Amino acid sequence: MFVAKYPDFLAEIVFKDGTYVVFDGTKDMFKYSLNLKKYNPSKGPEDIDSIYVTDYYNLTLIGGAEAYYVIGSDIYGPMGRELIPLEKEADAAGFMKDHKGKSVLKFKDVTYEIIKALD
Repeated sequence: MFVAKYPDFLAEIVFKDGTYVVFDGTKDMFKYSLNLKKYNPSKGPEDIDSIYVTDYYNLTLIGGAEAYYVIGSDIYGPMGRELIPLEKEADAAGFMKDHKGKSVLKFKDVTYEIIKALD
């Protein structure tokens, strides 16, 4: 998918060697990062320098590892059901209430099984 069409959902992984990969949503970024061997066999998790996601309310890039992710909401991204990233925990709680979210997760709590269930 052509990611420039969807700047409001942009996510990015930057590797230590300066290369990077851009995604049209957080869900696809997690699919990639949780299965690097499949998508980029020359890289491992230790090669990742930083991950960025777009805060749903501010539409600014924020640190992916520090973000809060709402799953199960009534907001869909370019690829359907999506994890909605927010910078602040209070924003995530409010978003979850306003948009019928099911739960709020931190980066470390997102698993491949959770991502697969969104497809």
